[in-house]
Amino acid sequence: MKIPQSFYLETDVLAISKALLGKYLFTSINGVVSGGYIVETEAYNGAVDKASHAYGNRLTPRTEVMFREGGIAYVYLCYGIHQMLNLVTSSEGHAQAILIRAIHPVEGIEYMMERRNMEKLKPNITAGPGSVAKALGIDRRLNGYSLQSDVLWLEERGLNFSDDEIAAVPRIGVDYAGEDALLPYQFYVKGDPYVSKPNK
Repeated sequence: MKIPQSFYLETDVLAISKALLGKYLFTSINGVVSGGYIVETEAYNGAVDKASHAYGNRLTPRTEVMFREGGIAYVYLCYGIHQMLNLVTSSEGHAQAILIRAIHPVEGIEYMMERRNMEKLKPNITAGPGSVAKALGIDRRLNGYSLQSDVLWLEERGLNFSDDEIAAVPRIGVDYAGEDALLPYQFYVKGDPYVSKPNK
């Protein structure tokens, strides 16, 4: 069952970020469906968050997607190499987004391996945001896509993790954000082999 639009319109980006753990993320690219359940996320709290692209309500051609109504993809290029998939949340004008950092693959694994040029399945296939996007065939062409589309969507399949099974730690690679870099805005499922370094 696709997760309804209303899920993404909640205003507490941390609660949504945590609730995404155990939700299934899928793409259908050229008729090939692949995906798995989310095991690591990172919340970005819009205008008030120094680590966010939209800090101080910074509106640019790149961040414009973040200011739209929640329930769409924000895909950007990091270091000129890695595509990064974020889910836009909250109401229009609030620029909250959640980076998908790792998924536990379950479907279309052979296609993911092909996209990642892997001969053998290893945990790093979908560990880290760049790996997630590459494995699922996600690039900037999906920027602004609705999460209700038949190309990119999330499903609820009844997989839930208790608070004891979830770690909340500071985000990675946001040292520029000063004290906001220390906020425990990254969430991951403890012990899952597909969680990215250094959270394994």
